[in-house]
Amino acid sequence: MEFYRISGLSVASEIVLPGLIAGAPSVSPEVTIRRGEVPEALPAATSSGITWQRCDAQFLLRIPAIARFMLTGGRDIVVAPESDADPDDVPIFLLGTVFGILLHQREQIVLHASAVDVCGRAIVFCGASGAGKSTLAAALAHRGYPVVTDDVCGLSLQDDVPTVHPDGRHLKLWAQAIARLDLAERQGARVRRKLEKFFIDPHNVSTEPLPLGAIYVLREARPPNAAGITQPNVVDATLLLRRGAYRPRLVRQFDQKAAYFHAAARIANIAGIYHLTRVLDFAAMPDVIASLERHWQDLGIMESAP
Repeated sequence: MEFYRISGLSVASEIVLPGLIAGAPSVSPEVTIRRGEVPEALPAATSSGITWQRCDAQFLLRIPAIARFMLTGGRDIVVAPESDADPDDVPIFLLGTVFGILLHQREQIVLHASAVDVCGRAIVFCGASGAGKSTLAAALAHRGYPVVTDDVCGLSLQDDVPTVHPDGRHLKLWAQAIARLDLAERQGARVRRKLEKFFIDPHNVSTEPLPLGAIYVLREARPPNAAGITQPNVVDATLLLRRGAYRPRLVRQFDQKAAYFHAAARIANIAGIYHLTRVLDFAAMPDVIASLERHWQDLGIMESAP
């Protein structure tokens, strides 16, 4: 049995999960992952899609050519790999889609985002796949900011204060980004055998839950959107947060629209939701980081850059 800490949760897993930082052994982990038999269907399913079915506390997911996964109560994950699956591919889906579903089962706000620690506050970067979340987090880590999470970001309202939970996972970057950010010495194994994408040791990670400092929604600078940081109104910010969910359709399936609306309102009042519009060019990265640091100073999050 392997032990990890994922999105602030203690996890015991029969399956080795590459790219995670090992956690302390626990006799009563909050989440268990094991191999076992998983049914083809849930007989009493109350809702379903092409690859999934849901019934009360159970969620059945099939990823073709990879595995079937049964999630129960936000606590247990049973994995049945497909006969033609590459064993190295199963953990990637466990750590992405499957764990995202589990966090929804636990009624957390789950964002498709990466985050870094800036003076004890979590700075979150949301965006669709390919938006540059991990690349920006890696550049900030190289600048000295500890990584909090990558790709899947669990957020809760502890005493009504938005709090981001550390993930203990390595960054995942394409080979081109690794070369342009000069991170070759931190490069680890491939994320998947057929991809030129690799795990990157962030070198410094944050291990404690952090109050949220700000959320930035990434978008490319193209007319009519000029490069810079802007703050949308509260209504638009609410929609941005929901669109930034990890698998947004799950928000509806788990009846969490009200929870995301409440979270967005709290974040808008306590921290802030912003557009970060930037040129998608590695040469522009120093300017992007400089503009972020100025913004953090303006917000009172930091007094000076590290």
